[in-house]
Amino acid sequence: MSETPRPRETTGDPGTGLPQRRTGPAFAHITPHRSDDRPPQTPRGARRTDPGGRPGTIPPVPGRPAIFSLLCAGLFALITWQVLVSGPLLAPDEALSRALVRAVPDAVTERLADLGNIPVAVPVLVLAMAYAARRGNRRGALAAGVAMALVPALIVPLKEWTARPGPLEPWAAGYFPSGHTATALVAYGCAALLLAPYARRAWPAAAAALLTTATAAGLVLRGFHWPLDVLASVLLCVPLLLAVRGTSRQGKQPVAVRGSRRRSSG
Repeated sequence: MSETPRPRETTGDPGTGLPQRRTGPAFAHITPHRSDDRPPQTPRGARRTDPGGRPGTIPPVPGRPAIFSLLCAGLFALITWQVLVSGPLLAPDEALSRALVRAVPDAVTERLADLGNIPVAVPVLVLAMAYAARRGNRRGALAAGVAMALVPALIVPLKEWTARPGPLEPWAAGYFPSGHTATALVAYGCAALLLAPYARRAWPAAAAALLTTATAAGLVLRGFHWPLDVLASVLLCVPLLLAVRGTSRQGKQPVAVRGSRRRSSG
């Protein structure tokens, strides 16, 4: 019984036979790892990324929040110096105050100024801190509480040091900077920062800006503070808000955001 010879494989039959491992320079070129433990010679493998996962620069450069904080600190120092030496900035400040005081009925301006009272503003912040801590952002809640505690620690010594009289009470002293403005800005601003990750719209920031602006307007229109008193408090407290913002972003992220990232990475 004759045995039929099996056909010999040729280079033209691409689908027959077992796959053979390729060797030689071509295969070595596509190997993902080098034998000397150095990164592969590809742009993607040699590129380093920043903490956010995007291609970054080394060493890192200061961000815009740090530069903005330095700018606020410089302007605050300038205004404080003008108050201490009765500089030329006080003349337009006093003229603007005389033009605005009592332009709105006291019943309205006093209610607006009361938005900066501690019994009104601080409970709003406490509720936001409790909500953020419950959602897992304990670091942000703690940073907001520290920022609120720093307000009197900064404002009270500055009031005693500058001893600026008030618009309607020239015999009194201790009006610079505005404590009500600082309380409103830090309390409402920190509350907005804590609630923003869990809100679908930007209403926390808008509400905080509205409440702080209403407080400042009420203080100036009622004659409780000069305009520079209010501006100085804003410049003093904006770096506190930026610090809370950075700490809050490092805290626990909302569940919806973390879940979406898992799905996108999978």
